[in-house]
Amino acid sequence: MDLLNTLVDKGLRRETPTREEALAVLATSDDDVLDVVAAAGKVRRHWFGRRVKLNYLVNLKSGLCPEDCSYCSQRLGSQAGILKYTWLKPDEASQAAAAGLAGGAKRVCLVASGRGPTDRDVDRVSETIRAIKEQNEGVEVCACLGLLSDGQAERLREAGADAYNHNLNTSEATYADITTTHTYADRVDTVQKAHAAGLSACSGLIAGMGESDEDLVDVVFALRELDPDSVPVNFLIPFEGTPLAKEWHLTPQRCLRILAMVRFVCPDVEVRIAGGREVHLRSMQPLALHLANSVFLGDYLTSEGQAGRADLEMIADAGFEVEGTDQVTLPEHRAGGGCGSHQGAETGGAAGCGSHQGAEGAGCGSHQGAEGGGICGSASVPQAAEPRTDLVAVRRRGAGTDLAPNA
Repeated sequence: MDLLNTLVDKGLRRETPTREEALAVLATSDDDVLDVVAAAGKVRRHWFGRRVKLNYLVNLKSGLCPEDCSYCSQRLGSQAGILKYTWLKPDEASQAAAAGLAGGAKRVCLVASGRGPTDRDVDRVSETIRAIKEQNEGVEVCACLGLLSDGQAERLREAGADAYNHNLNTSEATYADITTTHTYADRVDTVQKAHAAGLSACSGLIAGMGESDEDLVDVVFALRELDPDSVPVNFLIPFEGTPLAKEWHLTPQRCLRILAMVRFVCPDVEVRIAGGREVHLRSMQPLALHLANSVFLGDYLTSEGQAGRADLEMIADAGFEVEGTDQVTLPEHRAGGGCGSHQGAETGGAAGCGSHQGAEGAGCGSHQGAEGGGICGSASVPQAAEPRTDLVAVRRRGAGTDLAPNA
């Protein structure tokens, strides 16, 4: 169709589509979804080939957050039965990170719940960053600690952090409906602080919170203006015990259209399939690799993900390859530093991390992995439009537990 040909041409030239064109992608029918994927896939392959970057989350501090983000399993007043623990020690965090790196991850994302770090927290995370980098040559480290105060981004950069994640999550117009304890402008300010400190900025969104197509386009265009190196696309996990527990609006086709729209608007940026891919994309996850060039390996912050081995098999079976530590993620025109970033110190290092829902460390989760995600034999298979609460499982292994992580 003419729309898709136009969007491919613009994507290859790094030209921004119009808002009307972005909205038209979201409005395409399920009958056209493979055409949409094929078109956006041309843009993805032009800038990133068939490489898939693997990222690994380490939840440094879980639960007990004073913020009221409606999507978050760690929010103030959450009744979700998640793991709750205070700060991991640097050696514990480094050990947790090693499992993901052994599984093929190129980047470790260090996340902590809370409004934002104290200076002591920054010291603690800095120690963790140094410990990870000393033990793992070539690893990229991204921090995600909430709202930053002046000077904190610089200190993280000095400690060896490559990137900082802070998601916008939704449009400015609807942000106050989702969170009241901080503002959309607070989030923008933190992304800008990361940029200014020379960190690679990572900022994305959460789809499926009841937002309109216009809201989705608004937040993606706002992200394009902020110019992060990485845009994680989360799909809401409606945790029981949170205000959005009944928000089951997504289908696999809807998720693919959202990812395609993000790719067309941000053609040469690392687009990451983040929290909720297993719950909402389900058996159509391999198609999403034609749109995004980055995923998370294994579990998320407060919920379990697809088995790490299943992730690797999916990537290989779909005809893609895992990006090596010796490869620069971003295209040459955006790459200036060691791990691939914008030109100039003000925009820093490698493509960003982040994937959890919200910078406060909200659970971005997914189902309980290969052993619990499939339905076979004569079992009843729910219709796609029905809530798949069976695919939402609280993380009970890895960081904060005595059990081996899923990597």
